[in-house]
Formats: sequence, structure tokens, C-alpha cells
Amino acid sequence: MHVNNKNVIHNNELYALSVLLGTTLKREKKWITCAESCTGGWVAKMITDVAGSSNWFKCGFVTYSNQAKIDLLNVRHGTIEQHGAVSDAVVKEMACGALRAASADYAVAISGIAGPDGGTVEKPVGMVWFGFALAEGALFSQLMHLEGDRNSVRRQAVHLALGMLFATSSEHALCPAL
Repeated sequence: MHVNNKNVIHNNELYALSVLLGTTLKREKKWITCAESCTGGWVAKMITDVAGSSNWFKCGFVTYSNQAKIDLLNVRHGTIEQHGAVSDAVVKEMACGALRAASADYAVAISGIAGPDGGTVEKPVGMVWFGFALAEGALFSQLMHLEGDRNSVRRQAVHLALGMLFATSSEHALCPAL
């Protein structure tokens, strides 16, 4: 999916999403974790800006290097070699690794090319993969193509991660497994 975000996303919007996410998770007594690469801990920062987030946020993993992904999240070296760090396969392994390591109910993983360098024809600047793992066994991912400078791409990725986490947790709160 391609996102052309001409409007600036402000921290108060990110904070508001974090509050909504926290309200849902606290009500459902669920826990989240995150594994971040290109966002460098920004998702965890926005979550922990919310007072009381220790009641629903387990921890965050900033795995910027490939070796950190391997060491902290058990991403397979072969997966990175075959697909690259910015890929569907890697964000899924990152999300699963974070979910297991944190013993959480939900995990989000983010890996992308924020720029200004590092892009290729196959993987251009602004390409960001999001991976989601749920303790109940669901695993899915989403590819987004974001526009703007490095900070804008990263901010949009944080916004999307929080929004997708909220949508996922809300959906499961409304439709619990039987």
C-alpha cells in the first residue's frame, strides 16, 4: 500500500493513539511488545509516554542491526540472507521472537528504509514492513510505501504501527476466541 501523507502527524496524534491502545489493552488485561528497527524505539517511547503503560506494555526491542535481530529476537540468519532485513519474512520472525521473549499477547515489528540513503529499485526509501504476532497464533504482515524525509517516514511508520495495533487489539476485544 502506498501512503502519500501530505499532512504532518504530530506527537499529540501519536499520544492519542497510544492512549486508545492502552485503554483497550488494560480493559482486556492484555500485554503488548514491539520490535523496532527503522523507528529506533519510537513506538515504545510513545507507548511509555502514557501514564500507567506498565499495566499493558511489557517491553520494546530496538534491533537496528541484523545481528541484534538474530541475537535478541531469534531471527534466522538465513532468513535475512535470503530476503533481506526489510522483508515480510523478517518482520514476521521479529514479531514472533518479540512475542515469545516478552510473553506478551500482541507484538508488532517494524523494519524499513527510512532514507535518505539505503534504497534500491527493489526496496526504495519509504518501504516499510510491519509484522504482527498474536499469542493465539495469528501472524500477519503489511507492506507500506511512505513518502517524505527520514523523520517523516519514521513518524508515519510509528503512526501506522500504533493504529494497526489498536485495530488488532480492538478487533480481538470485540470478538474473543471461543
